[in-house]
Amino acid sequence: MALLILLRHGESQWNKENRFTGWIDVDLSDRGEQEARQAGELLRSVPIDAVFTSSLRRAIRTAEIALDTAGKSHLPLIKDAALNERHYGDLQGLNKDEVARTYGEHQFKLWRRSYDVAPPNGESLKMTQERVLPYYRTHILPILQEGKNVLVVAHGNSLRALVMELEQLSPEQIIETNIPTGVPFAYEIDANGKVLRKIEDIAKLRTSTIST
Repeated sequence: MALLILLRHGESQWNKENRFTGWIDVDLSDRGEQEARQAGELLRSVPIDAVFTSSLRRAIRTAEIALDTAGKSHLPLIKDAALNERHYGDLQGLNKDEVARTYGEHQFKLWRRSYDVAPPNGESLKMTQERVLPYYRTHILPILQEGKNVLVVAHGNSLRALVMELEQLSPEQIIETNIPTGVPFAYEIDANGKVLRKIEDIAKLRTSTIST
């Protein structure tokens, strides 16, 4: 049995400004750095064997700050663009409220939250999932099946793509799924790669008997 720990990066500067970020490589805000430190405190007593991040700065910095806070800065980061945020195409850099006013609330919600509708020149969640899941199965799942704990620090949509698979959610259910910045949660995974349970309150693992 192993733990798959998922952590969305802390608030970025463009999260703070309510802008579509996607693959634009913005850094954390001051609040985002604090969220990363808070995540690290929660992870301090959780054994971690491997750490994966996207190739984007806000995820990498969150992982570095969290691991340093947790006393685990010796762990190397395995970085890959397969875990990057959903690419928002022509919407990247635009203010979300302005997009909603320009194109209408219905179209805005389709672009932002639907499963298979992509913004102009961008990715849908389905397209994001088509790169996240093969990477998970090839690079992350084998480590979990060895009984080792893995931390993945990524983005709202790349993590939603993975959560959809782990929890076997429908396209309708994933629309309502939101992953907050800087809050780690975990899944117990058995040797066959099956999810045994979800642990939303990572603080409960502090007294857990789970170990590597």
